[in-house]
Amino acid sequence: MHTRQEKIEAFGRLLDIMDELREKCPWNAAQTMESIRPMTEEEVYELSDAIINHDEAETAKEIGDLLYHMVFYARIAQESGAFDIADSLKKISDKMVFRHPHVFASEGKTMTAKEIADTWELVKAKEKDGNKTIMSGIPKTMPAVLKALSMQEKARGCGFDWEKKEDVWDKVHEELGEVEDACAEGDMAHMTEEFGDLMFAVINAARLYGVDPEVALSSSSEKFRRRFTYLEEKTIRQGKNLRDMTLAEMDAIWDEGKAKGL
Repeated sequence: MHTRQEKIEAFGRLLDIMDELREKCPWNAAQTMESIRPMTEEEVYELSDAIINHDEAETAKEIGDLLYHMVFYARIAQESGAFDIADSLKKISDKMVFRHPHVFASEGKTMTAKEIADTWELVKAKEKDGNKTIMSGIPKTMPAVLKALSMQEKARGCGFDWEKKEDVWDKVHEELGEVEDACAEGDMAHMTEEFGDLMFAVINAARLYGVDPEVALSSSSEKFRRRFTYLEEKTIRQGKNLRDMTLAEMDAIWDEGKAKGL
């Protein structure tokens, strides 16, 4: 592992490289916050993949890629006189100190991890220049599964949560029944609402049982991809077209792929 001084020097080198690129590279000089934002989103997902795959080398690389983007944004802001990277670092440092009085206060109170999590949102609400409401800090453009999970976590941080995790199943079953009723009615707006409520309840259940719903759904999607690809490839090898096959014929090949562990 590197010394603290080596870490500081490495970060300083990245700042120097950014200065050089911004001043001497036409592509880097032409970029704006708006133009690099989509690339930043891609980097976040690449980091997420590396973490889920437990690939330490790739995780280190992706953290670097994301840090480069953060330095890029700060450099662009510096050019307009809005702020620079030191302002960003000061803000996050001040925020973390404020949110952890049990660590940084002169008379720090000993707290368990659960106590800290359970009061997290209430502490954040006291911040100067913080969000006006607890939910206002959640981006509207956030992917729906992550948005639902974030909202539930923020509500939990204010003490608004199920007393026993097992109680959530009554809500899941209730929402499932309402979906079935809405589908029987055939009203699209009502069906859309009820399906959303059901998915929100299922995500809540996953959270309560310590399951990351994003990871779970992604895993199921990849499993479907593998099995459908097997179905598709085997069909092609047999000279058949999926559209010409019966559902029973496709199910047989699907089960074959499942039996192979796909």
